[in-house]
Amino acid sequence: MQTLNLSLNIGARKLVHNLNWQVDPGQCWCVIGRNGAGKSTLLRALVGLRQPDGGEVRMQGKPLSDWPLTALARERAYLPQGRNDAFGYRAIETVLAARHPYQDDRYWDAESDYQVAHASLRALDVESLAERDVRTLSGGERQRVAIAAALAQEAPLLLLDEPASALDLAHQVGVMELLARLCRTQQKSVVLVSHDLNLAHSVATHALLLMGDGGWQAGPVEEVMTAALLSDCLGYPIDIVQHGRRRIYIPAEETTHE
Repeated sequence: MQTLNLSLNIGARKLVHNLNWQVDPGQCWCVIGRNGAGKSTLLRALVGLRQPDGGEVRMQGKPLSDWPLTALARERAYLPQGRNDAFGYRAIETVLAARHPYQDDRYWDAESDYQVAHASLRALDVESLAERDVRTLSGGERQRVAIAAALAQEAPLLLLDEPASALDLAHQVGVMELLARLCRTQQKSVVLVSHDLNLAHSVATHALLLMGDGGWQAGPVEEVMTAALLSDCLGYPIDIVQHGRRRIYIPAEETTHE
């Protein structure tokens, strides 16, 4: 996936200006920025749900607008930040819906669809909930079912908006490790939005910082997730503590509040 001079605005305010950026196979990108910086808006533009105010998004060198929707659905999967379950679908049905791009003229789910759906639920530790009404699940359980649906789409590119939200610590770590493993072993590309710098750094190979005024910084985490750049991006001083091989990001201690 590639963006060429991509610009996104909200009213008169620039969120992203002339973003030239490329996501390659095997890379895990974390999108970082303060509230309202345009992270979710960017993901919606990347998936094709929001028209850019300038420039374009390309998949395999071809503009998104040139892709048939079914073919595009086989290329990228999208996890939005929030959802509202109006109907009482079972968890397995929710995940099977993600198999639609592969069903062509079939009216019924094939055995292969069920196998992929169950494998995805199992990967997120929710296979035991397959027959449950999604409206009866906890927030964290429902989030893991949603991630399972994104996996079941079997797209090479995953666009995930706050995938670890509502998850307990063990499942936050588990989901992030799963995403890193998919990048490493299957050469999937992942773009995820996260407010948790430590979780992000634990799996990300690259970071895209949205500075809030249209500016941006992109590159490997070692170059971009620095104290100076993150402090500027988030509007709050950040310290980095080295603990063994791990970098730990914490708010700076000596700060006064008015």
